[in-house]
Amino acid sequence: MSALIVDDEPLARKGLSLRLAEFDNVEVVGECKNGVEALSVIPQLRPDLVFLDIQMPGLNGFQVINQLQALGQGMPLIIFVTAFDSYAIKAFDVHALDYILKPVDSQRLASAIEKVATYIGLKSEGDHTQKLVRLVADFTGDDCEDILRKLANGESIEQHSYPDVLAIKDGSEITRVNISDIQWIDAAGDYMCVHSTGQTHIMRKTMKELDQQLDPRKFVRVHRSAIVNIHYVQKLISHISGEYHLILANGSELKVSRSHRDKVKEMIKL
Repeated sequence: MSALIVDDEPLARKGLSLRLAEFDNVEVVGECKNGVEALSVIPQLRPDLVFLDIQMPGLNGFQVINQLQALGQGMPLIIFVTAFDSYAIKAFDVHALDYILKPVDSQRLASAIEKVATYIGLKSEGDHTQKLVRLVADFTGDDCEDILRKLANGESIEQHSYPDVLAIKDGSEITRVNISDIQWIDAAGDYMCVHSTGQTHIMRKTMKELDQQLDPRKFVRVHRSAIVNIHYVQKLISHISGEYHLILANGSELKVSRSHRDKVKEMIKL
């Protein structure tokens, strides 16, 4: 199978190329030092397989995939080469054909190539494309249908960036609260009560403004006046009346409105 290497690090490209030379069923047909170059080379060479770095200047790996989709000339099989953290790896496990962590391990590379060979014999290009779209959805927070619509219309897809810290002003003081420590947020008139581990902070902000600041992969609206960090959800309980309640790790109980019930169940995988 023909393979293309896309990585902004010269040593990384060279090292991967040398390792791939050991495989009789893989022929490296080119190397690209950035995403822009890859978008030019891939339609010309039409490789079977692309080893794609995620973190590159200019266009990152996800943006390369987006623009390849928009070109409508078919998608090569993609193996991600990444130094991403454990959260990202979970997404790769679910949606990517395969991934290789930097620095590249020879045994891991052999396993990935074997998976590609098997995949070529069993799966269709369309199936691989859908997996990639779902992966991008995990990282952008967008719905898969929205991504497909944007790609079809030639629209760009941006990666959302969410803060790690929420700055809460109280008079002349500003308290920095780690987003990961926030268990839930509820409204109290014109104020928001931010419940973090062991403390409750009061801030003047609308629920909509807070909702836009929080990563939708980690926080879910359970009621028009409450947002919950799914990491702290312990149970979802249904009552005879048809109402649902969430039980958090600290014992707090929150009502789930009917309009948000399906989204909550999807988010916490119940």
